[in-house]
Amino acid sequence: MANNKRGSQALIQSMINQHIQYVFGIPGAKVDQLFEDLQYSDQPNAPKLIVTRHEQNAAFIAAGIGRLTGKPGVVATTSGPGVSNLVTALMTATAEGDPVIGLGGQVPRDDLARLTHQSIPSKELMNFAAKSSVEVQDPNNISEVFTNAYNTSVSGKPGAAFISLPADVLSETVDRPEMAQLQEAEQTQTSSKTLNKIVDMLTHAKLPVILAGMRASSQPVTDALHQLLAKVSLPVVETYQGAGVISHEFEANYFGRVGLFRNQIGDTLLKKSDLIIALGYDPVEYEARNWNIEHNDQIIHIDTIAPELTVDYQPDVVIESDIAGTVTALTNTLPTDYKLSESAHQNLAKLREEFDGQSDVKTNPKPGTLHPLEIVNTLQKAVDDDTTVTVDIGSHYIWMARHFRTYQPRHLLFSNGMQTLGVSLPWAIAAKLTRPNEKVISVSGDGGFLFSGQELETAVRLKLNIIQLIWNDGYYDMVKFQEEAKYGKNAGVKLGPVDFVKYAESFGAKGLRATTTDELKNALKKAEKADGPVIIDIPVDYRDNVELKSALLKDILN
Repeated sequence: MANNKRGSQALIQSMINQHIQYVFGIPGAKVDQLFEDLQYSDQPNAPKLIVTRHEQNAAFIAAGIGRLTGKPGVVATTSGPGVSNLVTALMTATAEGDPVIGLGGQVPRDDLARLTHQSIPSKELMNFAAKSSVEVQDPNNISEVFTNAYNTSVSGKPGAAFISLPADVLSETVDRPEMAQLQEAEQTQTSSKTLNKIVDMLTHAKLPVILAGMRASSQPVTDALHQLLAKVSLPVVETYQGAGVISHEFEANYFGRVGLFRNQIGDTLLKKSDLIIALGYDPVEYEARNWNIEHNDQIIHIDTIAPELTVDYQPDVVIESDIAGTVTALTNTLPTDYKLSESAHQNLAKLREEFDGQSDVKTNPKPGTLHPLEIVNTLQKAVDDDTTVTVDIGSHYIWMARHFRTYQPRHLLFSNGMQTLGVSLPWAIAAKLTRPNEKVISVSGDGGFLFSGQELETAVRLKLNIIQLIWNDGYYDMVKFQEEAKYGKNAGVKLGPVDFVKYAESFGAKGLRATTTDELKNALKKAEKADGPVIIDIPVDYRDNVELKSALLKDILN
């Protein structure tokens, strides 16, 4: 029996079948049929259409949905520049393992070979930014293409999948039924022989360490890791995207995060270790050439995908299977009397002494400004374990990554693979839509904020109570302090002033300014009670940034 649906309606039904809740984007002539059918759909479960102020930000929001839920978000744009504006966001999602589906309008099929209005080779362009890129040539294929894009975006290392949709494909009639809901693939299990080998390696290791990466941050893997730590107390180092895998219960197992500069407690521990269990680790987070310079004695790689092999990363054991299942099986295989040696505990205790007090450094900011640690410590006291904190790129990102603690996975979000400016506010919008009853705080610098600050209007329109902190110093400071460390001077980093309180008010949001810790405490309390988004402008003194590149311990050279 014929469907008698347009291609756009078949696409919407396919999204319903895969439980897509939102479509973010900006309309245009080549994709307006989809927007019309979304806006006026009589299907009760049709995705909600949310119009944004820039295509890149729409894709950031969709990718944020993907990171938070493990299920792809969807972004839809028109042809030409509408599609090309997706490139950075889809590239970021693919690098950082965030499932997202990009829908790009395209000129009608008979115009594809012509130099006509907004005609670009969209499919070919996205071959470099996405895991897959397909152009639909027949409306009857539209449901199959979308379902395969969904599957591609979540399989292996998650990432972006792109679909180019000629305008006439969306408007023509479909007579083929839509694809049903995808069934999750059964994960393979690790053999008992391999598990016994790992147990033997652990038993003979003097100082084993777990390096928890991006794919260790799913809830099932985190739960399995906690079960392992409850049985045997192993030290854990987080990557930035692995933030939050250590809960309060296992605080004693936490030895910091590694990323960017090789001068952290975690770097020291990885250097000292003779056995590293890399759990869901991806090299884009922090290349092995940074943390494995001395080439550790042994490495066990446990992940859903095959590792990228380099001179600096040649694991002795590679397990390519379900991470949570493997960790659970390892926990069950370990003998009940296994524990770390006394010398290992002594080594860890020494490192703990160095680690504890990192955030208690005396500060002396210029009057009218706050030291980065004052901001981090004040924010730490204002959040609970359910708070989601999204962090943009800039000097603040390094201070937050090193000093801000979080105790649930995927509640502290960083762009650490591409280090893409502008992600924080769009990710915060995604977080508030996904976790409407939890507190959401976005942290940006004054430079990065204006990459996506126009989405403040989107947050106001959706009445989302997002607290946006802006660390304001008038520079692209992450570049500035590194230039000064390298060359003794800076170039091309000075910005003009912006009154962010007035900026907030012009969008219908609330604007506050905090120049002392007390003012910041009060501003955070006011912001939490506000109806809608709030910007807090915080003048920051970055004079101590040089310490971020300095050697933390004597045996670490940067």
